[in-house]
Amino acid sequence: MNEPLLKVKELKTHFQTERGWVTAVDGISFHIDEGEILGVVGESGCGKSVTSQSILRLFDEKYTAQYDGQILFNGEDLLQIPLNEMQHIRGNDISMIFQDPSSSLNPVYTIGGQVAESIMLHNNVSKAEAIEKAVALLAMTGIPSPEKRANEYPHQLSGGMLQRVMIATALACEPQLLIADEPTTALDVTIQAQILDLISDLNEKLNMGVMLITHDLGVVAQMCTRVVVMYLGQIVEEAEVNALFSNPLHPYTKGLLQSMPHLEGPRSEKLHVIEGSVPSLNNVPQGCRFAPRCLFADETCLKKAPVLEDIGGGQLVRCWHAQKIKEEEEGAYVAT
Repeated sequence: MNEPLLKVKELKTHFQTERGWVTAVDGISFHIDEGEILGVVGESGCGKSVTSQSILRLFDEKYTAQYDGQILFNGEDLLQIPLNEMQHIRGNDISMIFQDPSSSLNPVYTIGGQVAESIMLHNNVSKAEAIEKAVALLAMTGIPSPEKRANEYPHQLSGGMLQRVMIATALACEPQLLIADEPTTALDVTIQAQILDLISDLNEKLNMGVMLITHDLGVVAQMCTRVVVMYLGQIVEEAEVNALFSNPLHPYTKGLLQSMPHLEGPRSEKLHVIEGSVPSLNNVPQGCRFAPRCLFADETCLKKAPVLEDIGGGQLVRCWHAQKIKEEEEGAYVAT
């Protein structure tokens, strides 16, 4: 069996704050295979974006950030290589699409010039060749009149076009891994669908691994093969997409799925709400991190932290009651 394209092992990301060091990502492990789309979901503040940016070591390691664990990319630990070598990996072997394209593009440079800059940074080509490839990339991502758009500035393009520019830039050097951090957050529904279809098509054509960070479980169901659910810096559940949606075993995952609107059912029925909010990193609960908000919580949950365990079929769950929930779900299924 081939080794995963990316294998994260016990990753911890610490930040220096005015109140001391806090751990935003706390001992997470997962992998992404070549050509696979892995979904990462959870509420805001759960550590999804910190995880993605930690893979590329984008935080200031001199003053504010520290990493522990391993990030194995093609078998090489990215946390052990010099930072100047990371410059060659970012944008070349691993690319990232950020949430807000308007803040990621320089307003005083043309679109084509910015895409071409990424190409020239990692390839020995002339500016003319880079511009030509930039136009081809803009065309590949579905931007109409790419030659014209290449000479325009970010403020002249719509939000959907700007996101396509970001995708073109990310794909400029044909990366092996694409990290997409909520790539459709600021877009309307129609443009969202187009962007997601584009990422899916490019994943198939280039056999590129994709880490898709989103809060939209509908997107996960549509695009991903596996999904990781994060809560307060930890993975609380990981499973194949079909298994997770048909049989969620962590109370937090169940709450997220119950919070999704459904077409069937009475219109007057209110959506499920997970009571409370994600705690501060300066005030992490002693036991299970979800216990203060969990309907299943007991004394053990409040005092002792559970570990992420495989409870069968490759489904990993961090919960003291996972086996009980599984048996109840299976019993309910048999009863029906």
